[in-house]
Amino acid sequence: MPADFTKRLTAKRPYSKGTSFERPVTPPKVDLLLNQYESDRGRIMQSAAVRRLQQKTQVFPLEKNAAVRSRLTHSLEVQQNGRFIVRKIIDKLDGTQRARLGLSGNMDRALETLVEMACLMHDIGNPPFGHFGEAAINDWFNANTYLLFQRHGCAEDALANYLITDLKNFEGNAQAVRLTHKLLKLNLTYAQSAGLLKYTRGAYQAKPKGNNLQKKPGFYWSEKEFVDELWQALAMQPHSRHPIAYIMEAADDISYCLADIEDAVEKGILTIPQLMALLKQEFSALRIAATGTDDADADIIDQGYKDKAGKPKPLVSFQQLLDNAKKKYQRETVDNIGQFFIELRVGLIHPLVEHAAKQFIEHLDAIDTGDYNAALLEDGSVYQHIIKTMKQVAFKHVFNHPEVEQLELQGYQVISGLLNTYAPLLHMSATDFAKLNDKGPILNQRLYKRLPAKELAAYQQVNKDKQGKLSVAEELYYRCRLLQDVVSGMTDHAALQEYQILQVQI
Repeated sequence: MPADFTKRLTAKRPYSKGTSFERPVTPPKVDLLLNQYESDRGRIMQSAAVRRLQQKTQVFPLEKNAAVRSRLTHSLEVQQNGRFIVRKIIDKLDGTQRARLGLSGNMDRALETLVEMACLMHDIGNPPFGHFGEAAINDWFNANTYLLFQRHGCAEDALANYLITDLKNFEGNAQAVRLTHKLLKLNLTYAQSAGLLKYTRGAYQAKPKGNNLQKKPGFYWSEKEFVDELWQALAMQPHSRHPIAYIMEAADDISYCLADIEDAVEKGILTIPQLMALLKQEFSALRIAATGTDDADADIIDQGYKDKAGKPKPLVSFQQLLDNAKKKYQRETVDNIGQFFIELRVGLIHPLVEHAAKQFIEHLDAIDTGDYNAALLEDGSVYQHIIKTMKQVAFKHVFNHPEVEQLELQGYQVISGLLNTYAPLLHMSATDFAKLNDKGPILNQRLYKRLPAKELAAYQQVNKDKQGKLSVAEELYYRCRLLQDVVSGMTDHAALQEYQILQVQI
C-alpha cells in the first residue's frame, strides 16, 4: 500500500484524561494534533533527563572546557539537523505526495516537531561516562546476574532465561524508553515515544543476523507491554520502526561524525594540518576499497543549496571541501580553527542532509511500514564514505588517545565500584528488602536510604500493579533494574562524587 503518515501521527497517549484521539487525523483535528505535540515538547524540554545531559559525556568525561560538547550540546545539534532534514523532505515532495502522506497544510509541522524532540531525547538513556559506562554496567551484570538468580533459587524459573538475558543487555536507547515511560512518566504521545525506538528488538531476544533494525536492543522486558501498545496504536507491525526514527538516526550520524573531530582539535589532540592529512588518507583508502579508484572525479557530491544569486552551488569533491576549509583556516587571523570547521560543516551538512532526504523519499513505502532495513546514510554512496571517514579518524586517533582512555578507565572503575557497593541490596530476599526502612543489616539500611526516591518508587509501583503476585524471579529482575536505573541516571559528576563518598576518597 502507498505510504500514508496519518496512521503514524496519532495524538493518543498511554494515559488520556477522558479524551479520545482517533486516527487517521482529519484536517479539523490538525490543530489538536499540533497542540498535543507541543505538549510533548514542553514535557521533554523541562524534564530532568534533558537537564542531566549537560553533565554527561559525549567523548571526554568530566570535561571542564565548555566549548567541548556534552550530551546536551550534541543533542541540540542533532535536533537542528533533524529539523533541517524534515524541511528538505517537505520541500522535495510535490503537492500530490504531501497529500497522500497526510502532510498537507500544517501537518508538516507535526512531523517536524516529532523529529526535533526525538533528536533531543535520543541520548537521555545513556549512562555516565558514555559507552564505557554502558560497557561497565553490562560487564557487571554479565558476571553476576545468573549467580544472583541462582542464589535466590529462581534460575530455573520459566521466565528466568529471558530476564537474565534482558539484564545482561543494558542499552542507552532501551533505557530512554524506560526513562520516559516508567521513571519520569512523561506520558508522551505514542508517536513521540516511537521516535526513541531506533532499534526494535527486545533486550531479552536473540540478535538476528543481517537486520539493521534489530542489531541492538531497543527496549527491555519491563517495557514490552508498553511497546506492544505503541505498535498497535500506530498501526505498525511488531519490530518495525517509526518513520521519524530514520530521520533521527541520520541527524545523529551527521552531527557526531563532525563533532568528535572538532572537539579533538579544541582539546589539542589533533592540529588542523594533522586532521586534514588523516581525513584525506582515510577517505582515499575507503574509496579505493569500495570503487577501486580514488579519482576525485568519482567523489563528486551535490552541495545541496544555492549561492547568493540563486544558482545551485557547483558540484565538488570531498577533497575540494577540505581544501576550501583549509583556505579559510589559513586566511583567518582571529579564529582560524573556528572558521575551518564552519566552512567544513556548511560544506558537508548540506549535501548529507540533501542525500538523507532523497533516500527517505526514495524508500517512502518501506519507511512508512517501518521495515526499511538500512540507515538513510548507509547506502554505499560517497556520502556514507564521508561519514565513515570522520568516524574512523575519530576512532583511531581520538577515542584511542591516552587522555581519553585514562578517563574511560576511571569511569569504568566508578560504575563498577558503585554496582559492587550496592550489590548487597540484591543479595537479600524480597521480604527482607521490603523491610529495610525499619530493620535489617545496618549496611543495607544505609544503602537503601541512599536510593533516589523516584527510582525506588518505580520499583515499588510494579509490585502494587501486580498486587503482590510477582514471582521470585520477576521481583529480583525489577530490583536489578532498580540498580541499573539508579546508576545509569547519574551524571558523570554525580557518579564520581557518589563513588568517592562510598570509597572514602576525599
